[in-house]
Amino acid sequence: MALNARLDHRNPLVFDTHELGRRPGALQRLTRTVDAPRDLGIKGVIGVPEGAPVELELRLESVMEGVLVTGTARAAAEGECVRCLEPVELELEADFQELFSYPDADDRGRVIAEPGDDAEDDEERFFLEDGLFDLEPLLRDAVVLALPMQPVCQEDCPGLCAECGVRLADDPDHHHDAVDIRWAALQGLAGSLGDGEKDDMSGAEPGVDEKQEK
Repeated sequence: MALNARLDHRNPLVFDTHELGRRPGALQRLTRTVDAPRDLGIKGVIGVPEGAPVELELRLESVMEGVLVTGTARAAAEGECVRCLEPVELELEADFQELFSYPDADDRGRVIAEPGDDAEDDEERFFLEDGLFDLEPLLRDAVVLALPMQPVCQEDCPGLCAECGVRLADDPDHHHDAVDIRWAALQGLAGSLGDGEKDDMSGAEPGVDEKQEK
């Protein structure tokens, strides 16, 4: 990851590490409740609503290369059951850990990458900027990993009826009589023949009565 551009210390997801003083072994614990940023979760599936409270517990530890950030985020996520489309709510707890490197970490004892790997390695790293770091990218990754890709309202949710769309959990005995389409035409033909025979019989009865009268 490239160096952050002009981090704003007023942003609730930006944290200041100056108190650690670049002293390896220095430790700081922080708790903070912030408003969830936009699109925090799996878009179109489940996520934390924008502006909802997110509780953060952080442990900042100074190491030779930078600041090791370990933490937990807790929030309420909302989505839709993939089987029956009913609303789903769950308590989210996402753990994360990441090293935010000093821009001059190589000069301060960081393990040097293999020759030719520096550019690629930098793309995978997070950096401090003037002692500040932005937690949002790390928080987003942690939340996505902690959320279910296919949320359900209950583990044994039977879903919707394929015929009429009714929610099966509300009507466990719901069913439709199956008709084999291969026999449907024959059933119709049988019905028409039956009607014809009745007509013939009803037409013959008057003749019989006339013979009997004679």
